[in-house]
Amino acid sequence: MTAWAPPRPAPQTRSERLRAPTVTIAGLALLTLALRLRDPHVGGSWGLCPSAALGFWCPGCGGLRAVNDLTHGDVGAAASSNLLLVLLIPVAVVLLARWWVRRWRGVPASGGGPVVAASVAVAVAAFVFMVLRNTALVPWLAP
Repeated sequence: MTAWAPPRPAPQTRSERLRAPTVTIAGLALLTLALRLRDPHVGGSWGLCPSAALGFWCPGCGGLRAVNDLTHGDVGAAASSNLLLVLLIPVAVVLLARWWVRRWRGVPASGGGPVVAASVAVAVAAFVFMVLRNTALVPWLAP
């Protein structure tokens, strides 16, 4: 007696495989363009930051200003606004490019272990960054 197995789905075409990474990259590019065009250094231009209103800086505070500064080529000002984001952007670019190329080539997704480990590492780094930027130990991390 053999066990019943569901039919295998038809293989995806290249355009189907590339849809998710391409839409993600295009969306990030549009958001970056919006930050280039609408200056977050102007108070209230992008709304109110909830954590700053509560009296502390989250890991993302200063992120919009940092991206705006990077689009103007001012790495120093960007690092002053949010050092963690400036350090993580090149990593994100490499990972997005790798995702797109792997989907282009039809390489199956790798196991979830490395993704989970990297996510935990980034979460821990973000938490440490938040704690440090809200203490007097390293005041230069504050946005």
